[in-house]
Amino acid sequence: MNRMSGLIGTGDSLIARVDLCNKRQTIFHGYALPFIPFYLIGFLAWSTYFDLDQYEPGVIIAIAIGLIHALTFLFCFWSVDVKCWLTCSKAYDPITAKFVKVTPKPHNGSKELVPIHVDVFPGTTKIWFEFQKAHYVYDKDEKKCFTTVQFPVSESFSYYQKWRGYENEQDVQSAKDDYGNNQMEMVIPDFRELFQERATAPFFVFQVFCVALWCMDEYWYYSVFTLFMLIAFEASLVYQQLRNMAEIRKMGNKPHLVNVYRERKWRQVVSKELVAGDIVSISRSRMDEDQLVPCDMLLLRGRLIVDEAMLTGESIPQMKEPIEGVSADTILDLDVHSRLHIINGGTKIVQHTPPPKNTSKEVTGKESPLRPSDNGCVAYVLKTGFNTSQGKLLRTILFGVKRVTANNLETFAFILFLLIFAIAASAYVWIKGTEDPNRSRYKLLLNCVLILTSVVPPELPIELSLAVNSSLLALSKLYVFCTEPFRIPFAGKVDICCFDKTGTLTSDCLVVEGIAGVNPSSTVENQDENNKQKLCPVLNSPVITQQVLASCHALVNMEDDLVGDPLEQAMLKAVDWSLTKGDIVIPRRKLPGAHPMKIVHRFHFSSLLKRMSVIVSYEESGSTGHNYMATVKGAAEILKPMFTKVPDNYDEIHQKLSHQGARVLALGIRQMGSNFSSQQIREIKREEVEQDLEFAGFVIISSPLKHDSKAVIRELKAASHHISMITGDNPLTACHVAKVLKITAKKILVLSKTDTDQGSWHWKSIDDAESFPVEPQNWRKVLAEQYDLCITGEGMTFLESFNMKFSKQVLPGIRVFARVSPKQKEQVITNLKQLGFTVLMCGDGTNDVGALKHANVGVALLSNAPAPKKNIQEDKNKPSLSNGNDKKQQNKQSEQSANHPGRQNVRQRNFEKGQPRGIKNRMQQRQEELERKKKKLQDMMGEMEQDASVVKLGDASIASPFTYKLSSIMAVCHIIKQGRCTLVTTLQMFKILALNALILAYSQSVLYLDGVKFADGQATLQGLLLAGCFLFISRSKPLKVLSAQRPLPNIFNMYTILTVIGQFAIHFVSLIFLVQKAKELDPKEEPIDLEADFEPNLLNSTVYIISLAMQINTFAINYRGHPFMESLFENKALLYSLVGSGTFLICLVTGAMPDVNAQFQITEIDPEFRMLILQVVGADFVCAFLVDRVMRFLLGRGRLAKI
Repeated sequence: MNRMSGLIGTGDSLIARVDLCNKRQTIFHGYALPFIPFYLIGFLAWSTYFDLDQYEPGVIIAIAIGLIHALTFLFCFWSVDVKCWLTCSKAYDPITAKFVKVTPKPHNGSKELVPIHVDVFPGTTKIWFEFQKAHYVYDKDEKKCFTTVQFPVSESFSYYQKWRGYENEQDVQSAKDDYGNNQMEMVIPDFRELFQERATAPFFVFQVFCVALWCMDEYWYYSVFTLFMLIAFEASLVYQQLRNMAEIRKMGNKPHLVNVYRERKWRQVVSKELVAGDIVSISRSRMDEDQLVPCDMLLLRGRLIVDEAMLTGESIPQMKEPIEGVSADTILDLDVHSRLHIINGGTKIVQHTPPPKNTSKEVTGKESPLRPSDNGCVAYVLKTGFNTSQGKLLRTILFGVKRVTANNLETFAFILFLLIFAIAASAYVWIKGTEDPNRSRYKLLLNCVLILTSVVPPELPIELSLAVNSSLLALSKLYVFCTEPFRIPFAGKVDICCFDKTGTLTSDCLVVEGIAGVNPSSTVENQDENNKQKLCPVLNSPVITQQVLASCHALVNMEDDLVGDPLEQAMLKAVDWSLTKGDIVIPRRKLPGAHPMKIVHRFHFSSLLKRMSVIVSYEESGSTGHNYMATVKGAAEILKPMFTKVPDNYDEIHQKLSHQGARVLALGIRQMGSNFSSQQIREIKREEVEQDLEFAGFVIISSPLKHDSKAVIRELKAASHHISMITGDNPLTACHVAKVLKITAKKILVLSKTDTDQGSWHWKSIDDAESFPVEPQNWRKVLAEQYDLCITGEGMTFLESFNMKFSKQVLPGIRVFARVSPKQKEQVITNLKQLGFTVLMCGDGTNDVGALKHANVGVALLSNAPAPKKNIQEDKNKPSLSNGNDKKQQNKQSEQSANHPGRQNVRQRNFEKGQPRGIKNRMQQRQEELERKKKKLQDMMGEMEQDASVVKLGDASIASPFTYKLSSIMAVCHIIKQGRCTLVTTLQMFKILALNALILAYSQSVLYLDGVKFADGQATLQGLLLAGCFLFISRSKPLKVLSAQRPLPNIFNMYTILTVIGQFAIHFVSLIFLVQKAKELDPKEEPIDLEADFEPNLLNSTVYIISLAMQINTFAINYRGHPFMESLFENKALLYSLVGSGTFLICLVTGAMPDVNAQFQITEIDPEFRMLILQVVGADFVCAFLVDRVMRFLLGRGRLAKI
C-alpha cells in the first residue's frame, strides 16, 4: 500500500493521497478469527486459577475480552485506517485492486474507503473511483496515477473555433464515458442508514456504555432519562440532516431543453444529457422560465450579459465577449479568461446579442454552420456536473455540513489531563477495596470503570456542537452565511484584519470630480501651465478627453438601463453622452468636433495590466468611409511610457491629486486611420493599439467612504487588532484613505524606487522629506516604531529578491499594500499565516477570491445579490436584521442605487417601494417586533434542538467561507463577536465539565468506600440541572461592542488548568470537612456493605447537598460574561435556573418543604449542622470565586501577537 500511495496527480486540490487495497473474507477480518483464541485463553485462565463456582472472575474476564472485541469491531466504523488494517490486504496494482482508501487534504472532509469501478469498452478499460462527487480516473499510459477527469479546458482558441460538435452517436457516447453527463444528482439515504452512522459514532457508543454501567449500578431512572435524551437528540439531528440534503438536492439546475449541434445539425437535448465538447445555443430565457446556464461554457459567438450573483455574489451583471476577436493562438486559461469569455453554470443570462451574419466566416475559410435556429449565442461546453463552478460550491455546502466541530486535538488533550485524576481515584478504590477479601471484585471493578468514564461527560459532544451551531444561527440572522463552520472559532483569535479598499471600505457610489492636466479647450497643445494644475469640469474639457471618457468602457445598454462597472457609469454620466443598444455613443448636446462613435472592439480591463483600451469607428461629415480611433484609460504610471509626449508636470499633478485620496486615471487617444477591414480590427493585437498615444488628461474620481467604515475600523482597533489595507489602487490614494480611516496613526513611509539610472530603492515619506535605506540598522527602532509602512506590488517583488528573511520580518508591520495584483494579495495572506498570525480578509467576491480563500477567516461582501423569490416571501414573516443600523444601511443603499440607473433592476425598485417610512411605520415596526419576541420565546427551546440550517445558493458564494449579503464591513465585527463568544463558551464549558468530573471522581472513589450513594431521583435531578444550565450557557449572546480585551486562544492553557485545580482543591476541602462532621454526628461502626441498597442517612444527604451546591457554584463562578458575552444577570434563563436551584438547595437544607425532602430521600438535619452546611457552601463559593478571579486577572487575558 505504501508503494502505491503516490497514485494521485500532483497539485490536486481535494485529495492528499490514495492507497490501494482488497477486502479479505469476513472470517479473516481482524475482529473475527483472531478473537477466538482470546476467549479460549480467558476460559482456561478462569478454570485453572479459580474455582468454577466463583462466577465473578469469569464474568470479569468475559466482559474485559468482550469490551476489547466490541471496541475492535467499532473502530472499523470510527477509523478508516483501522478498518483497512483489520479488513483489507494491500494491493499494488489498480487493475487488481477493488477498493481505494482516500485521504483528503485538511478541511476537505474525512478519509473514506471507496470502491474502484472498472468499465470495459472496445479496445480500452477505464478504472475510476468517486470521492465527494468528484471522479478520478487512472491514467495507465502516461502518468500512472489517478487524476480528475481531464476536461478540454486548455486548448487553443482556434481549436474551439474549428470544432463542429460530435458527428455521430458513438462520439457522444464516448464523450459521456470520458467526461460523464451533466447531472448533479444526490442520493438521499434513509433515516435508518443515517441513524446507524450516528449510533456507531464514538461518543454515542461511549454514552450508551455509560448508561449500561449506571443500570448495573441500579441508577435506572437516571439511565433511562439519559438514554432517551441521547436518542432524541441524535434523531433530531438526523431529521435535520435529511432536510438539509433535500434542500441541497433542490439547488441543482432543473433540466430543460437546450439546442445542441450534433451530427451536423441543431437539435434539442435535455440539459442533463450535455457532455463536455458539445456546441450549444444559449439565450435569455423567457420571463415565465427561470432557467439557469446548465454548465460551464466558453462563448464562441455572440455577446451575453450574465447575472453571476447566485454564484460569485457580483451584484453587477457581467459582460461576456466571444473569443472571435482574440488571437487564435491564445491558449485557454480558466483563471485569466473566466471573467470575460466563460459562462459559469448556475448563472442567469439577462441579455444576449446573437452573432451577426456578416461574421460567419471562421478560421477555416468556409461558411460556418454555427448559427443556431433559435437566434442564440454559440458556446462550447467545458465542464459538466459537479465539476462546474456551481458544482464545486454545492460540494462545499454538501460536505461542509458535517464539519461543525471545535478543536479536537485540544479536546483530547484536556480529557487526558482529567484522566490522570480519574486513574488515581480508580487505583485508590481498587487498592483499598481489595484489602477486604469479602468485598465483591465485580462491584469494585464496575466502580473503577465508572470513575474512568466520569472524566468524559456524556453531554460533551452535544455541548461542543451547540457552541458552534448557536453562532451559525446567530450569524445567519444577521445575513452572514458560513459554508465552513470550523472557521468560526478562528474568528475569535484574529490578529490582523485585512481590507480591500475599493467597494469594501469605500462606496460604489463614485463621483467624477473633473479633469486635470489639460486646459478647458479643444486642443491639448500650447496650454497654460497654471491651468493644467487646476481641475476643469468634465463638460468643459477638450473634445478628445470627452471622447475617451465616452467610449473607453465596457458598459451595456440593457432595457434602457446601463449595466457595468459603477466607475465607468459615473464617467459616462459625467461626460453627458448616451449609449445605445448597438454600442454607439452619442453626445447629448452639440459639441464641436465630436461625432457619434461605434465601439467595434474592446481590450478589456485587466488587473494585471492595469489598463483598458477600445477601438471605435466614426464618420466625419462629408465622408462615406469609417475612421478608426483608439481610446485608452489606465493607471498613470502604466500609460506614461505609451504617450508620445508627456507634460512636464505629469508626475507632479498625478502625485498631488493622489495625495488628496482621489482615484486618478490617465487618458490617451490615437487616430488609427481608415484602412481597416472588420476582420483586421478583430485580429489586431493589443500592443499595436496601446502605443504612440496622445495625452488627453487625468480624470479624477473620488469614492466616498462607506458611512460605517470609520466606526468599524475604530471598533476593530480598539478591540486589539492590527489593521491593514490591501488594494490595487495607487499608493498615495491608499495612504490617504488609510489616514482618514485611522488605519495609520504615524507618518507613512513608502518603499519606492528613485528616478536615477540605477533605480535604487528607499523608504521615503510621502512628501519626500525623509528617506531611509531598505534595511537600516536596528530597523525595528528606526522604521517600525516611528512610522507606518506602505509597500507596492513592485516593491514586494524587489524586497523578496533583496532579502527574503527581512521581507518576512517587515511584512506584519506594513499597514498599506498598494498596486498589488490579485495573486500578490493571496501571497500577503499566506505569508502572514506562515508567520503564525491568524488573518481575516474582507473584500468583494471578485478579484479578491484567492486572498479570501487562503485567509483563516475570509469575508466576502456581496451587496445587492438577488435573493431567491422563496426567501423574499419567507422574510416577510421573519424578523429582518438584528438592529436598526442594518435596516438604515439597507435604505441608504437603496437610495444610492436610485441615483445610479445602471445598478437598478426591477427587484430593487420593488424592494425600495416596500421600504418603511414615517413615524407611523416605525411604530408599527415596534409592535411587530414585540410580537416576534413573544414568538421567539415560545420557539427558543425547539430552535436549539435544530442543527444549523443548510446554506443555500445565493447566500453562499464560491468567493469565501463567510458571505455577507449587504455591503457594510460591519459583517467583520459580527463574525469576530461570534467567534470570541464561541471560544469563550467552549472554554467555560470545559472548565465546568472538568470540575464536575473531578468532584464526581472523588465522590465515586473515596466516598464510595465510605458507603456514600445517591438515590436514583437525586442523580436524575442533578443531571437535569446540568443539562439545563449548559443549554442556557450556549444561548449566551455576544455584546454589541467588541472589547479591548482578547479571549484566550486555546482551551488548554495555564489559566484553565490552575483555576480548575484551585477550585477543585477548595471544593475538596469543603467536601472532606462536611463528610468528617457528618461522620461525627452519625458514626457507623459496623463494616460498610457496599452492595446494600440506598438508604437515606446524614452522610448521604450531606454529600448530595454539598455536591449540588458545588455544581451551582461552578456554573455561577465560571460563567464568563462581560466583556465577551452578556453577563449572568443579562442571561435571564441561566440566572433563573441558578437562583431556582439555589432556593431549592436551601429548602432541602432547612427542611422548609418536608414532602420534597421525603421525595428526594433527604434525612432531617440538626439545626446547628444546617447552619454549618450553609456556612461551608457560602465559604466554598467565596473562596472558589476569589481563586478564579485572581487567576483570570493574572493569566486570563489573551494577548495580541506582536508585529
